[in-house]
Amino acid sequence: MAYKKSDHYDEQLKEQYHEAFHKILDGIGEDTSREGLVKTPDRAAKSMMFLTQGYQQDAAAILRSAMFKEDYSEMVLVKDIELYSLCEHHMLPFFGKAHIAYIPNGYIVGLSKIPRIVDVYARRLQVQERLTIEVRDIIQETLHPLGVAVVIEAQHLCMMMRGVQKQNSVTTTSAFTGEFRNEETRSEFLRLISSKLH
Repeated sequence: MAYKKSDHYDEQLKEQYHEAFHKILDGIGEDTSREGLVKTPDRAAKSMMFLTQGYQQDAAAILRSAMFKEDYSEMVLVKDIELYSLCEHHMLPFFGKAHIAYIPNGYIVGLSKIPRIVDVYARRLQVQERLTIEVRDIIQETLHPLGVAVVIEAQHLCMMMRGVQKQNSVTTTSAFTGEFRNEETRSEFLRLISSKLH
């Protein structure tokens, strides 16, 4: 039996994207009838729908689906969370890692939900600064912890492939609430994300 991949997309939206990508290929002078490009508008449409699916997802609902009462009140840290997003200025990728911690205040959340909410916001047109704040705020507003810390380190292809063309630059953003505004707690968090414990 031949392999058949099954994906589900909004067909009306996919058709709009398909037409748009077809026009782009025509506009740059490509021959959209040649073998290598015949299916490109369809593939690009599906790719764009996947990369922007965060608009249809609810990060708060994801967190609430796995909240558990627990007396634990020390730092919970999930670090080195891979992220991939599209910058809203050039629609080119930026990619890197997020490090996220919170101090529970009666509730903990399933650990897999933290990377999932990163994906929710990363799979939208973004700037790294806003992405950092959105992840921080949704954890604070949903779990009501004693504090939240988020650090994102990323490389931006809009800086690497075009513009200033600096291939080795890394952008770091951070956002803190509650106990992480305390220098001692924030320093512990920053020390932990810099260390190799595994």
